[in-house]
Amino acid sequence: MQIGVPKEIKVHEYRVGLTPESVHELVHHGHEVLVQRSAGVGIGAADADYEAVGARIVDDARQLFEQAALVVKVKEPQPDECRMLRAGQVLFTYLHLAPDPRQAQLLRESACTAIAYETVTDARGGLPLLAPMSEVAGRMAIQVGAVALQKAGGGRGVLLGGVPGVAPGNVLVIGGGTVGTHAARMAAGLGARVTVIDRSLQRLRELDELFQGRVNTQYTTLHALETAVLEADLVVGAVLVPGAAAPKLVHRDMLPRMRAGAVVVDVAIDQGGCFESSRPTTHDQPTYVESGVVHYCVANMPGAVARSSTYALNNATLPFVLSLAGKGWKRACAEDPHLLDGLNAHRGHITHAAVAQALGLAGLAPRQALTMPD
Repeated sequence: MQIGVPKEIKVHEYRVGLTPESVHELVHHGHEVLVQRSAGVGIGAADADYEAVGARIVDDARQLFEQAALVVKVKEPQPDECRMLRAGQVLFTYLHLAPDPRQAQLLRESACTAIAYETVTDARGGLPLLAPMSEVAGRMAIQVGAVALQKAGGGRGVLLGGVPGVAPGNVLVIGGGTVGTHAARMAAGLGARVTVIDRSLQRLRELDELFQGRVNTQYTTLHALETAVLEADLVVGAVLVPGAAAPKLVHRDMLPRMRAGAVVVDVAIDQGGCFESSRPTTHDQPTYVESGVVHYCVANMPGAVARSSTYALNNATLPFVLSLAGKGWKRACAEDPHLLDGLNAHRGHITHAAVAQALGLAGLAPRQALTMPD
């Protein structure tokens, strides 16, 4: 199969869909891999590195999209990329369609088959292709939050870990999943006072056992959430409903009552954000201030640490790319129900129930999509 790896064009997105090592594996299995010129420069991979393992370098995206049967990316296709997709072509990437009706419409118009990393599941109910980037984003949330808390970043001027004789900062993590766990680990490692709030008692028990008392856990109620938000120096939004838009848990009317110069980092912004006041930002202009609260809402946080992120992502995606390329998408999805959970669009239909509901569209069952023409 011909597999295409375009250069990412989202603002300050430096990751790439496949590393040279992954390309080597695919070529070894008999596939032809087309890599757009300079696609890997953001992770330190030169065109010569790809050519050395058997890739063919193509000069522009249009040429690549015209030839590739399977397109492997990182971020959701931008409008110009959507218009290059076609019926019968398979797109494998992050999509985050629920808060993005424009992209959903363009994908439907293209009639391509789109499989989203973020809704592929595993036997334990996890999201194995979202997890690596959630780990990165959770750890980064504390780094960027700590910088935003500095006066130069518009924040309160609080050092998260404190110093002898000065209390550490208060960090609230909303959501105890992968993002929340890694954010809590980083914040606790810096010496901050950390609280994780979640509605799952089982997850709170697991976190209590994991952190051995170094992190406070609290069950979510409206009162508990509001109290914790108002006492926090840094709030990390780490809530995820697979495929669906993130719930708005922190309302705009709370902001004026928060500590002046407090920081919120909304890691859920890819799915619309869990703060009512959130709007997507970029690495160019990562923050804005509303009601005295600094908001960091970059929708591709892991892109800032592109090399680490790309290798972490490829560790998880490569087996699925091999399956899609070796078997074709229909057989691969028919044999693997967890990969089938990743199917978001096919032949103009939305094929993931949560995504369809969020967009207000009539969805098509993914099993039914398997019976349709490519």
